[in-house]
Amino acid sequence: MNTVSYVTVDVFTAERFAGNQLAVIPDARGLSDDEMQAIAAEFGYSESTFVLPPDDPANTARVRIFTPTAEIPFAGHPNVGTAFVLGRQQEIFGRKPGDTLRFEEKAGLVEVTLLRKDGTITGARIVAPRPLSVGPVIDAATVAACASLEPEDATERTHPPVRVSVGLAFAVAELKDVDALSKARPNVSAFHDADARYPLADDSFSLFLYARTPERPWQIRARMFAPLDNVIEDPATGSASAALGAYLVSLLPQADADIELAIEQGVEMGRRSLIDVAVRKKGGTVREVSVSGNCVAVMRGSIEA
Repeated sequence: MNTVSYVTVDVFTAERFAGNQLAVIPDARGLSDDEMQAIAAEFGYSESTFVLPPDDPANTARVRIFTPTAEIPFAGHPNVGTAFVLGRQQEIFGRKPGDTLRFEEKAGLVEVTLLRKDGTITGARIVAPRPLSVGPVIDAATVAACASLEPEDATERTHPPVRVSVGLAFAVAELKDVDALSKARPNVSAFHDADARYPLADDSFSLFLYARTPERPWQIRARMFAPLDNVIEDPATGSASAALGAYLVSLLPQADADIELAIEQGVEMGRRSLIDVAVRKKGGTVREVSVSGNCVAVMRGSIEA
């Protein structure tokens, strides 16, 4: 393995040592699949990204995303953080970065817009690469067992627990209040049972829990557990936030809507994150869902061969 440079950033936060950690390898040429996986496992973050030249020169880069145990087709905070890192470089594979980046990923093409304040890049906005998909419904007992909660801690006032995706699938479930959300603890044995009952071809069972109040329905508090991917709890999950936002807006009775959601996550971990989600619905169908947030650079260095 050649010596490669890395940058780490905290994503969905304006404060260092909060938000969701991400390791970015800005030039992963020469690394094998096994080496990428080993590096992701060594960092131990929920995801690490590896940047390669694009297959289509019209795009900015090809981005591969690895959890500590597997490669995944799409995720939110890796795209936001990778765009933040690449946008601050003088060049990306010989080309000067613009305000809009296009990443080739397994889930499809991800369009990213850099966010600036007083001329300085502060974060990024991404558009989910796939349309909303819904199903199957997940039984409430499975959700409660995975989160070490009682069945009555969950609510179906908006929807039953269900798997949703705009690029990466999550089981989403609403809890009755923030107190119930704060009590949740992942039960690994129950996750194994859930994974067998609700299998996915390219990922394992993960659970995105949330709570909101009627007074502030679009200000949401959330937690995400994916212990089968070695992510006991994730402090910010952009792909799940995008899927939840798209699903909630799809359930609205009006055919057309432009809704903005603020999703707070990571509070119980001491790594508060704030994820902004925007959903556009037209003619009864969700047409676009985007996720945006701030980033902070933390470390840079090199990995020795």
